[in-house]
Amino acid sequence: MDTFDLDLLAVEDQLDDQDVEQRIVLGILDGSTAPSEWVGSIRNGYVLVLAIEGDLNELAADFARTIKDMGGHLVHFRGFLIVTPPGIHVDTDRL
Repeated sequence: MDTFDLDLLAVEDQLDDQDVEQRIVLGILDGSTAPSEWVGSIRNGYVLVLAIEGDLNELAADFARTIKDMGGHLVHFRGFLIVTPPGIHVDTDRL
């Protein structure tokens, strides 16, 4: 049987060097930020926690469907809109 040479240390070094920035962005959802900025943050893998100042349906209308179509999640909780990228689910079972 042939042997193959796999250098696991080299693979681990490659994984450690990935420039993945994990971030939670705090902001205010009041219409002053362009919807494309919120969508861009989700595309970058950031989690948004936005204080809602105004009518949520009106303020989120321009980006909510796009984020859902990307596989992201939106949760309204106590005056905040929590928006997560695909792969990060907000567990609401205890609410």
